[in-house]
Amino acid sequence: MPRFSIILPVRNGGNYVKECVNSILSQTYTGFNLVVLDNASTDGTLEWISSVKDDRIIIYPSGESLSIEKNWARIVSVDKNEFITLIGHDDILDPGYLSEMDNLIKRYPDAGLYQAHFRYIDSKGNTIRSCRLMKEKQEPAEVLSNFLSVKTDVMGTGFMMRGKDYDRVGGIPPYPSLLFADFELWINLTKKSYLAVAAKECFAFRIHQSTTTSSSDAVMLKAFEQFVTFLERLGNEDKELGNIISNKAASLLNFYCQGLASRLLRTPKRNRNGQTVKDIIMHFKLFAERLMPGNTFYPLNNKTTRLALYIDSNFITRNLFLIFKKLYPKPIAG
Repeated sequence: MPRFSIILPVRNGGNYVKECVNSILSQTYTGFNLVVLDNASTDGTLEWISSVKDDRIIIYPSGESLSIEKNWARIVSVDKNEFITLIGHDDILDPGYLSEMDNLIKRYPDAGLYQAHFRYIDSKGNTIRSCRLMKEKQEPAEVLSNFLSVKTDVMGTGFMMRGKDYDRVGGIPPYPSLLFADFELWINLTKKSYLAVAAKECFAFRIHQSTTTSSSDAVMLKAFEQFVTFLERLGNEDKELGNIISNKAASLLNFYCQGLASRLLRTPKRNRNGQTVKDIIMHFKLFAERLMPGNTFYPLNNKTTRLALYIDSNFITRNLFLIFKKLYPKPIAG
């Protein structure tokens, strides 16, 4: 029986899914299957995958168009091997990924979660940069501290876990558009054991120019609030982790406050549903009160957030910024 299942949820994967699937089928370690959860694709994705003659591919087509949350929720109900990994349809596994994971599991058989180093690539497959270096073995407190301090790169692809553990925690939680959902999943899988990381770079995570604008600002904020609720509950359940959250959450809050404020500036006022940068700052102050009772949190100490508030404060500066971003779309802040 194969040891691994690689799970690929997809809707309209285009040419990217072909590159992704070919990278999976090119693994040097052959004891795996590929589980495809097709979400009513209309661009030929399902037909192309069906045409690939490889017994390792198992396809679960949906009978109707599903939300991304409902399609990924199907992972809990499908047949899986002992270990599973989830992959985005535009990401790429290096040929030795599964082999490296197999060796890592043998070295750390009682870990709750496994990961490898990786690189970021652009839409054309060019390398942007490698991820930050990660320690080989990390206890739950260290994993959480690194994450809250924004000292580690955390993405949805490349993590390996036991299928039964994934099911035990309920799978990936149903966050809006699954934003921040993988963060909660990785913490839940790590907290009862530890994280083991392969030193070798084994896969590529693709960054698109549209990645930061594919979900609305309101959805991003709602998803982050759900993650704050999770952290709040986690801190109440575990005193050690609660102390880490209280002491380290400011970095995470500053990072995403800056990011969402800068992102909102790139959204025309007519598409904001009345939301302003000032509103975002107030939301993050409330998040800080929940996660860091008694601690100070000053989002306006961040010069980018402060600049975003100033630009958003009146019609002229706001519209000049939008004109500037049309001429120079590359981010200069956030």
